[in-house]
Amino acid sequence: MFTPKTFTIPVIEGISQKTIDEHLKLYQGYVKHSNLIQEKIAEYKVDSEKNAYVLGELSRRFAYEFDGMKKHEYYFDQLEGGHKEMDMESALMKQVEKDFGSAENWLAEFRTLCLTRGIGWAVLWYDKVSGKLLNSWVDEQHLGQLNGLSFIYGIDMWEHSYLMDYIPGDKKKYVESYLNATNKDVSAKRFEEAVK
Repeated sequence: MFTPKTFTIPVIEGISQKTIDEHLKLYQGYVKHSNLIQEKIAEYKVDSEKNAYVLGELSRRFAYEFDGMKKHEYYFDQLEGGHKEMDMESALMKQVEKDFGSAENWLAEFRTLCLTRGIGWAVLWYDKVSGKLLNSWVDEQHLGQLNGLSFIYGIDMWEHSYLMDYIPGDKKKYVESYLNATNKDVSAKRFEEAVK
């Protein structure tokens, strides 16, 4: 069984407490449904031949719920401890400079990615095989994942992340608020784990 994590999130300029509270409820729903689906899969596996279609659909739905749960854990972890800039001497910053030319280049590309039309996530990944950082858009929760890569930093760009505070045309303000609120040490530690 999966247990919902708790997060200590300070007041964020530009993202209301109401938005954070509702977003945390949505996260808890992903945890709940991941558990419910696992229970149902166990029930239907008793006669897997008869229930093959149902098991297939439940497995597809599990990927959606589980990935939603995990991404939201990454998202809220990044807010713990309040805003902290990246250590310019960190291994992650050195990799960013190697792969993107500079932190400013990466940030410009990432901001543009965040404004992709539609729902999804903007994610910075690390590929251990190529030794490179990559930005990508992930549709929904489970479509567009880069297989085998480590999640380093990401922003939830589903409307539930910002609609209580901003109209869709102003989601750029939400992106800036989130970027300015995150503890970049969290991503630096993720990167250190990913390269081991």
